[in-house]
Parts: sequence; structure tokens; C-alpha cells
Amino acid sequence: MSGPLEGIKVVELGFWVAGPATGGILADWGADVVKIEPPGGGDPMRGVFMTAVGLDLPINPPFELDNRGKRSLALDLKGEQGREIARRLCDGADVFVSNLRPGALERMGLDYETLAARNPGLVYCSVTGYGIEGPDRDRAAFDIGAFWSRAGVAGMLTLPDGTPPVQRGGMGDHTTAVSASSAICAALVARARTGRGQHVATSLLRTGMYVVGWDVATKLRFGADTAPPGPRELAPNPISNSYRAGCGRWFWLICLEADRHWPDVCRAIERPDLLDDPRCTNIVVRRENAAWLIGELDAVFATRTREEWAAIFERENVWWAPVQTANEVALDPQVRANGGVVPYDGDAGQPEQMATPVDFLGTPGEPGRLAPEVGQHTEEVLLEIGFDWEEIAGLKEGGVIP
Repeated sequence: MSGPLEGIKVVELGFWVAGPATGGILADWGADVVKIEPPGGGDPMRGVFMTAVGLDLPINPPFELDNRGKRSLALDLKGEQGREIARRLCDGADVFVSNLRPGALERMGLDYETLAARNPGLVYCSVTGYGIEGPDRDRAAFDIGAFWSRAGVAGMLTLPDGTPPVQRGGMGDHTTAVSASSAICAALVARARTGRGQHVATSLLRTGMYVVGWDVATKLRFGADTAPPGPRELAPNPISNSYRAGCGRWFWLICLEADRHWPDVCRAIERPDLLDDPRCTNIVVRRENAAWLIGELDAVFATRTREEWAAIFERENVWWAPVQTANEVALDPQVRANGGVVPYDGDAGQPEQMATPVDFLGTPGEPGRLAPEVGQHTEEVLLEIGFDWEEIAGLKEGGVIP
């Protein structure tokens, strides 16, 4: 594989999304990622459609996104023999990444202290729900628990007297995976200076807290509670708000510099009278009269389709963005112009896949081969770390590998 991490060896012991997504990003960036999975069903994310929503589908795009380009080693870690093989694999690795709970890794002898004693150059990345310390470090999380719920993301999107919005799968996991990948790369840079690896850690909780960091930072700085979100009908800056066009499709005005952009908006909606209206002279009074003004804008925007407004906004320099569905994003020409959608290197019944969100123009990487089958590369990996065929046969007889 090509990319800035070409030559970097990664061992991933991860289930579901956050850990595997971290390994998936590193694989896209050129690393050789070996994914350790339990024999049989492997990573439970492989069967997420059946276990979570009761659908039996032959293709699993979410799993493919986070696991393409890896090699799969099926290994029974319940016994010491399998655990020693995992440790031996890490002896020759540059990076170990896992989103298993810290206590479980300690019990298996796959904690940082154990692995670093054998391989001082190892960068060991813990991706957890609630962190590697504290009373909840071994509490079950998932991103809907630690990121969406406990970190305040859902709370900051819930209107007073409203119900929390439903989260789409993997939102916190993928955000956390970007954090983890960045930490791993920084630790590799430090290792190039010092010759030693280190333990890096991130969590769904801390990442979610950072996502709503403006509010948390304000609370910490001033001590006072931040205001909950309000309805769009009371947006403090009416021209930084969502609106529905006459065709029923939504768009967002993104005029954050309210007084600068106000004349452009008035020109676009053909309401020059609002420029001299005492309720609209500046952002202070527009905020005081937000409910009335948003009602006026709602009525105007309902008179044309979103496509018609798009042409007008471009002509009058009104900053805006369409509110798109995932279906629309997949076809967005701007996304495609910037490499957000790339072809598969094989035929899996689906001609395209999504790229991870970073490009390296000097050392370009590319999404690798399709996600492996459970244990697809078991023998290959064992041969690389010194096992011979007789030993491999013995491991099979003992049930350590399938």
C-alpha cells in the first residue's frame, strides 16, 4: 500500500467501530494493519445489521468502511497460548490500537506496561468510552452512551421541553477515531526523536466534550450555565438560521457577520424596506425582534424553490448552504471533485466507497482492498512472525486458530 504511513506495522484488537475505525484510517494512510479477531464470527460489527435491526444483508458497508485494507488474524485470546501470539505479534509492531476496556486488556497481558517492556518503541493507543482512569473506566459505553449522551452532545441539541434527537450510527466513533489517528501519528513523530514509543489515549467522552467545547469552555471560564439551544423561530441572528424553500427543501443562511451581510440579504429577497426598518437597523435590534423577522423571512423564502434561491444567493453574494441528506451527499459534485468518493479495487456488488477525510498530496494513499474475511490472513501473519507450518498445524489442532 502507498501513503505516508507505508512501512508502519499496526496491530489492532478492536470491536465495533471506534478502534477499528482508527485502524481503518491508518490503513488508508498506508499502514500494514493486522486485525485480531475471535474465531468464528469475528468482530461483532460484522453482523451489526442482524444484531441491531434484524436485517440479514450480504454486504455490510459500515464494516467495510472501517476495515478495508487490513489483514485478519483469527486468534482465540481466551487461553495463554493465543495471548502470547498476540504479544509476539506486537513485538515487531510500531503501533498497537485497541478499544477493549482497560481491565480486559490487563487480564490478557496486553496492557501497555507488558507490551512496552517487550517493545519499547511501541506506540500503544487506548480508545475507550470513558478514559483509562477513574471509576467508570471499565463501564460499557458505545458512542451513543459516552459521546452522544454523557458528553453533552445530545443535550446541547435538545430544545427545552423537547426530546433528545436520535443519533446516527458511528458519529462519535468516527470523530474519536480521527483523534486517535492524530495522536498515533504525533507519537510516531516523537519516537523518531527519542527512539521510544509511548501510551496515548483518547475517549468517546473526551472527544464529545471537545465537540461541544464552546459551551463547556464557557461554563469553565465564567462558572455560569450556558443557555440551552432555542428553536429556529427565535434564532438570535436571523440570517444565520435554517429556512424552508417553497419546494419543501431546507437551506441554511450562514451570514455570521450579521451587519456586514444584512444588505446583501435584503437585496436578494427584494426587501429594501427592511434596511430602514427600525426593527432591523443592526444585529442588536434584529435579535430583539427575531421572531417577527424570521416570520418575514419564512414568508419570502416560501415563494421560490431552493434552486431558484441558490441562483439569487450566488448573484447577490449571500452565504448559504443546502441542508442535504446522506443520499444527496453521496452524489454531491463538490464531494466527488475532492476525492470523497472513490472506486473499489474489486467487485463487491457496489462500485464506489467513501474515502476517509484526509488527503496527502505529497505521499498520496488510497483505500485498500476490501475488508477481509474472518481469519483470511491467519497463516500468512503467523508465518511472518516466525511460525512454521508444523507449529501452525498444532495451533489449529489446539483450537487457538481456526
